[in-house]
Amino acid sequence: MTKSNVEFGLDTFGDVTHDANGQPETYAQVIRNVIKEAVAADQVGIDFFGIGEHHREDFAVSSPETVLAAVATVTERIKLGSAVTVLSSDDPVRVYQRFATVDAASNGRAEVILGRGSFTESFPLFGYSLSDYDKLFEEKVELFAQLLEQKPLSWTGMTRPPLNGQRVFPLVEKGPLKTWLGVGGSPDSVIRAAQYGLPMMLAIIGGSPYRFKPFVDLYRNANEQLKHPAIPVGVHSPGYIAETDAAAKAEFWPHFRAMRDRIGRERGWGPVSERDYEAEIDQGSLYVGSPESVAAKLAPVIENLGIQRFQLKYSIGTMPHEKLVQSIRLFGEEVVPRVKTTLAKEVAA
Repeated sequence: MTKSNVEFGLDTFGDVTHDANGQPETYAQVIRNVIKEAVAADQVGIDFFGIGEHHREDFAVSSPETVLAAVATVTERIKLGSAVTVLSSDDPVRVYQRFATVDAASNGRAEVILGRGSFTESFPLFGYSLSDYDKLFEEKVELFAQLLEQKPLSWTGMTRPPLNGQRVFPLVEKGPLKTWLGVGGSPDSVIRAAQYGLPMMLAIIGGSPYRFKPFVDLYRNANEQLKHPAIPVGVHSPGYIAETDAAAKAEFWPHFRAMRDRIGRERGWGPVSERDYEAEIDQGSLYVGSPESVAAKLAPVIENLGIQRFQLKYSIGTMPHEKLVQSIRLFGEEVVPRVKTTLAKEVAA
């Protein structure tokens, strides 16, 4: 895949949004709205739609695969996946079976992005100890990578019962299930993705995106040493598009501030200032603005990092569903064509 045919995706965590009267939507309504948002993304030509997994009151989706199965029945071409699946606190066999089922329902459009997750509520919920945080992920990724081969499997570890020459069903119809490894910027995680020959999805949610270039280089060098063929690299970052820069910044700010400060209080961060917000838009990893401004910022990031997919995390806290749909349409109809045109000119040059 070259710069001229980069894929573009949209991600949501199923944030609990507010209605027109400023009241929280029910969890059920948020899930129905996510399905409508996926349909809108399919209609405007977006390549991928991802749904995150969370187990806390400010997010509605705890079972992305179930929502993706519903989306599969009302979309035609868009690829469908997680963003991310918290593999550490789940069973790799069941994760594989659920996504293989989504793949069948969608006629081969399913993908899974495996990660540790940025929240830890799932560990006590499902009976796992945070003291085993690293061991759980390392063992379960190892098992999942073997499941992709769709062969009789024998495996022994410390985090689940062993497998003894067993096969896992259903089989994926059109080859291995497309599986990415979500990486937050740890060199060990980068190397792990290369070792298993899995595409790498970088979660760049703050600071300059260009500081992640060494991780992309490390990944590519590791794959070259392992004699792997070219493997895609993707980036996931938050953003929001409106008709003008002023409108986008004004509409996004209160929802961004509320979500950032709520999470910040849990993690010991200070309150975010509007100056911080503006700096993140200007120089960091927030893609907030008009279609022209977002495209102008995004194209050089794709060029510099040499990535094959960019996924915009379009949902943000309590932002109303109608505004999210507007952002989706502007991203697909205006931002993506502009970026593709810019990249095609660079390839020609």
